Order: sequence, then structure tokens, then C-alpha cells
Amino acid sequence: MNTETAIDPGTTAATPDAKAEASLWSYLRVSISVVVLLMLVALGVAVIVVPAVTGSTPLTVLTSSMEPGLPPGTLLVVSPVEPEDVRIGDVITYQLESGKATVVTHRVIQVNKTAGGEYSFILQGDNNSQPDPDPIREVQVQGRLWYSVPYIGWVNTWVNGEARGFLIPVIAGGLFAYAAWMVFSGVRDKAKKRGREEAGAKPSGRRRAGTPV
Repeated sequence: MNTETAIDPGTTAATPDAKAEASLWSYLRVSISVVVLLMLVALGVAVIVVPAVTGSTPLTVLTSSMEPGLPPGTLLVVSPVEPEDVRIGDVITYQLESGKATVVTHRVIQVNKTAGGEYSFILQGDNNSQPDPDPIREVQVQGRLWYSVPYIGWVNTWVNGEARGFLIPVIAGGLFAYAAWMVFSGVRDKAKKRGREEAGAKPSGRRRAGTPV
């Protein structure tokens, strides 16, 4: 008995090279997605979560007085500090006038202490040729620089104030939706790949017309 099995024209077996290329692109896509997701999460943590949990204050550098280390647009996270813990070389933020929001962030170049135990500080911007005009009293000190992130200060400026109330839930929801899409996409691609492999491995079972049995 002579039988021949015809290959279904609708089924195309993927070559090893095609499979390798598809696998590489899938890996790259997932890797890029993971990197982007981690960057967004890190940004949210640095700008919103850490300051809120630790009682620190996020600020944005607006002038060039602290260049090159802290150029305009840098995000500063300033944490509370006791006057006696301030040291020469620290970068601290102080209030210009009581009751007003304007603050300055400069480096401590001198620490003074009166007979009564009150501290004062002489500050100077890294990019300034002269110290700040007046000594800074300890009651003016808002905090000490904890960490900084280049360029992210513009984001912090944008999400401050009224925008923060609606933007935080939107960002959080977007991150969770993106993570869910990544998981779903990975499962879907694996299922499609498994289906193609099974279809390529299974013979059609049809016989050619006129083939003797």
C-alpha cells in the first residue's frame, strides 16, 4: 500500500532563524518595557513617596548659584536637621523671611555659636564669588540636602500645588495598568508561540487526489 501525506498549504513551519529573531525581539521589547516601568516607579518614589514618608521637602533649583553640582532644574530633597548637626560643607536650605515661601539653598562655609548657645551660619553658593550678605540664624534653617536628582526638579514643580491632588492617582493608576499590560502581553505571546509550534509539528492528514491506497 502506497500512501502520501500532503502538507496543508495554510500551515507554514517557522525556520530556526525566524524563531530566533522573533524570540530576540520579544526579549528586547519586554526588557525595554521593564526598564521604562522601573524608571517611572523610581521617579515617583523620588519625587513623591520618599519626601512624604520621611517628612522631607522636595525643592527645585531655579538659579545657577550652585552650579555645576546643582544646576537649574535639579530636584533637591531636603530633610529636617538640628542646628548642632550642621557642619561646614553641608548644603542647607534657609528661609529668607519668616512667613514667606522663598527659600535659598547654599553651602555652609562657617558655623558660629553664641555664648547663649544659639547657632548662626555663613553660606555661599558654589558658583558665587561672595558669601550671602547676612548670617543665617538657626530658626531660618529649613533642612539639609539629603539627595538630588538632575532635571527632575521641573517635574516636581509641575506636580506641586493643585496638580498633585489629581496627578498622583493618575500616575499610580497608569503604572499599575502598564504592569498589568506587560504581564498579559507576555502570557499572550507565549500562548501564540506555543500554538504556532504545535500547528507546525502536526501533519495535515489530507491525501493527495488520485493517490492509490
